[in-house]
Amino acid sequence: MSIVGAGLAGALLTVTLARRGCTVRLYDRRPDPRSTQSERGRSINLAMAARGIHALEQAGVMDRIRPLLIPMRGRMIHERTGGVSLQPYGQRANEVIYSVSRAALNRVLIEEAARQPAVTAHFRHTCLAVEAATGRLRFRDEISRQEYEIPIAPTVATDGAGSVVRSSLAASGRLQVREDWLDHDYKELTLPSVNGRHALDPNALHIWPRGGFMLIALPNTDGSFTATLFLARQGPKSFASLAGAESVLALFREEFPDALALMPRLTEEFHANAVGQLATVHATPWHWGGQLLLLGDAAHAIVPFHGQGMNAGFEDCCVLDSLWDGSRDWPALFREFEQLRRPDTEAIAQMALENYTEMRDTVRDPAFVRRQAIALELERNFPDRFIPRYSMVAFHPEIAYAQALRRGEIQAQILLELDRVPGALDADLARKLIHASLPPLP
Repeated sequence: MSIVGAGLAGALLTVTLARRGCTVRLYDRRPDPRSTQSERGRSINLAMAARGIHALEQAGVMDRIRPLLIPMRGRMIHERTGGVSLQPYGQRANEVIYSVSRAALNRVLIEEAARQPAVTAHFRHTCLAVEAATGRLRFRDEISRQEYEIPIAPTVATDGAGSVVRSSLAASGRLQVREDWLDHDYKELTLPSVNGRHALDPNALHIWPRGGFMLIALPNTDGSFTATLFLARQGPKSFASLAGAESVLALFREEFPDALALMPRLTEEFHANAVGQLATVHATPWHWGGQLLLLGDAAHAIVPFHGQGMNAGFEDCCVLDSLWDGSRDWPALFREFEQLRRPDTEAIAQMALENYTEMRDTVRDPAFVRRQAIALELERNFPDRFIPRYSMVAFHPEIAYAQALRRGEIQAQILLELDRVPGALDADLARKLIHASLPPLP
């Protein structure tokens, strides 16, 4: 088995398959992350949730990952005036998500993969193309600059949202790809530690929602925060409008004054760090010729606003592992994987886009806050039938993404109906609506 791409999904899949007794050759264009510093300025911090944790536990690596995690119990909303308020993600002690460094997580997974005797890792080996006519993959060794080819069958491509494997197959007509680019981009920034400690509450995901744009910050174990500015590409308040240091400072003075006070190197970082773009990727099919499978972002990249991209990729690994019976009937395995997984990845792609609007604007709406409180009360009263959509996605890996989307749409209508009744929650109406449209969860 060849795996192209040693990012998070590729590294975890390597561990999973090797422990199943599969011989794995792992290829990546980047230097070995165990011996090099990660590239800064191009990586949105990651939020680990229950689906990702479940996959890591299934692979037997969670004990090594746990020290990297910082719990975040909710969204800390920062107003222009300086006021802050916490919106909890859930109502139970274990209903938290976790901030984790992409580089540190990837390094641990690569170390675990390298420990497997059946794994051979090839770093700085760039996949150049899929030679579909001859059934081979073409690579270049970036040290020697020599090009070489290997047989395709079988290969799993986990080479990310900008997958060379996917693009090569699309160019030769073997699959169709649509990339829906968001008209907002992002830039990574830093809130450094203060005397070695976090300058803000470290157990929250901090959001500065401003309607058409936002700033977020996730805690790091060294006391810093990784901040990410999401802003329109063009327009009055956009990346295009920020021509120099003074315009950047003016934007932050007006919109994020409390964050600006904690960012002494804002203008230097803003100038040095590249602007990243965001897209949802739709590929059909995910497999080709019974020889090759796209997995993770290579198959279904999503925007990061539900914090589920990594979690969905890890869940892919878990699903593929659960389907593999050791027969190595790769064509059947690849077909079954796509058939089972596609509805869920389409659902989380939709929910991730919807969550961007919620994060940058709706969280400030009194009606949203009111309905969120109603949802938590309904969950307490009807725990087998009503679980808020965010909780289904983040804390309940046994509930498929597609099911969370379907039930979430029904629940949104119930919340609208109940919110029309002034005063305390109408328990009888709530029971009637819920029992009529939400069957018990298994």
